[in-house]
Amino acid sequence: QVQLVESGGGSVQAGGSLRLSCAVYLVRDNDGGICMGWFREAPGRKREGVAGIDTNGATKYSDSVKGRFTISHSDAENTLYLQMNSLKPEDTAMYYCVAVLKYGRYDPCPALTSEGDYGSWGQGTQVTVSS
Repeated sequence: QVQLVESGGGSVQAGGSLRLSCAVYLVRDNDGGICMGWFREAPGRKREGVAGIDTNGATKYSDSVKGRFTISHSDAENTLYLQMNSLKPEDTAMYYCVAVLKYGRYDPCPALTSEGDYGSWGQGTQVTVSS
């Protein structure tokens, strides 16, 4: 129902910034809206939800990125963004754009710990932060 295509990953030194983009394609319109987010996975570490955003603009972040990362969405461009500032080597990971359609506009979005509730995943984009 939702197709996602990420871009914008790359290599950066610690303290630097990167912006990830995710083109969001809906197979059909959904009156209930959509929940979107970013997850990341690094070798040897558990997959982690780092940021989420609701159709109404409400955002949430993991403690590990709060204050450094900003999630946003452009309706006009149908694109999800993740602005990452003050990057650290521990931010190195494959980053995935995720989404799930909502039944009702006021339904809550899944928690960032509920990766199984996000039914659509992009192919991933690699972010590498060197010290």
